Amino acid sequence: MAMRRGLLIILSSPSGAGKSTLARRLREWDPSIRFSVSATTRPPRPGEVNGRDYWFLTRAEFEAKVAAGEMLEHAEVFGHLYGTPRAPVEEAIAEGCDVLFDIDWQGGQQIRNSALGKHTLSIFILPPSIPELYRRLVSRASDPPEVIARRMQKSRDEISHWPEYDYVLVNDDLDVTAGRLETIVTAERMRLSQQPGIVDIVRRLNAEFEEWQKSHADLRA
Repeated sequence: MAMRRGLLIILSSPSGAGKSTLARRLREWDPSIRFSVSATTRPPRPGEVNGRDYWFLTRAEFEAKVAAGEMLEHAEVFGHLYGTPRAPVEEAIAEGCDVLFDIDWQGGQQIRNSALGKHTLSIFILPPSIPELYRRLVSRASDPPEVIARRMQKSRDEISHWPEYDYVLVNDDLDVTAGRLETIVTAERMRLSQQPGIVDIVRRLNAEFEEWQKSHADLRA
């Protein structure tokens, strides 16, 4: 048994708040953190590789996996299905490896409500302001104006879910926010529920205490 169970680290935010960049920074800080590769029904974008960026599935394939209980969470976003395959996540936490999720509030909610919920660490990333959120979306130059408008409209609903998370960070300075994220993960790894080996250590200490008492019985006289 691993001395520590893996954490399911959930990062959520409205588009443009910086969660993908923070996820990358977190893995650069600790390369042992595994990134959860999501499945999706949307077509690959230029340069994306199946199995590295996403598992690209047809809608029928995706729905079959949901029906078979093979998805830890799933949701429909802008007409496409997204979800997390269950098996790789279960294997990772049993081995003591943390798994990082870059997902929206719906996916985060499903994971927290699942059988693996007690191993989750959920963090919501807020933008410093709405004008700055819009500026970041425009500066990415990856979406047409109508998509940016939809993302902005959706942001208000996404931000309303911030109280559901364990931690909330305002990403007004990327380096500072990344440092705070690292501090949170370091502390949460020591959460008692993540350390199954502590039980054996306490049992050993109790047994040693019994032996000590026997060998020092004269001290109790």
